[in-house]
Amino acid sequence: MNVVLATMMAAPQGQGNQQQPSWLMFVPFAAIAVIFYFLMVAPTRKQQKRHQAMLSDLKPGDRVITQGGIHGTVAGVTESVVQLKIADQVKVEVEKRSIADKIQQ
Repeated sequence: MNVVLATMMAAPQGQGNQQQPSWLMFVPFAAIAVIFYFLMVAPTRKQQKRHQAMLSDLKPGDRVITQGGIHGTVAGVTESVVQLKIADQVKVEVEKRSIADKIQQ
């Protein structure tokens, strides 16, 4: 990294002793920040929006899997709680945010 900065700060050949503008040394850091955003932050936000949309679309009869690995069928949905039927005559209530994914039937 120091080699890159030293190369950027070195005076171009043939122009004598002129210095480059000081803001120019921040260009690589800005480029790294932009690349970081598009590789890490943007896909994560997209995935969170998709998960939130899936949670808001839950309805009775949907098959789901929880983050703990429990498979069940949605029996009821409230604002923050989902009632799952996991076996005959067995229903459990879980937090809506603990639903990991819908299972395609």
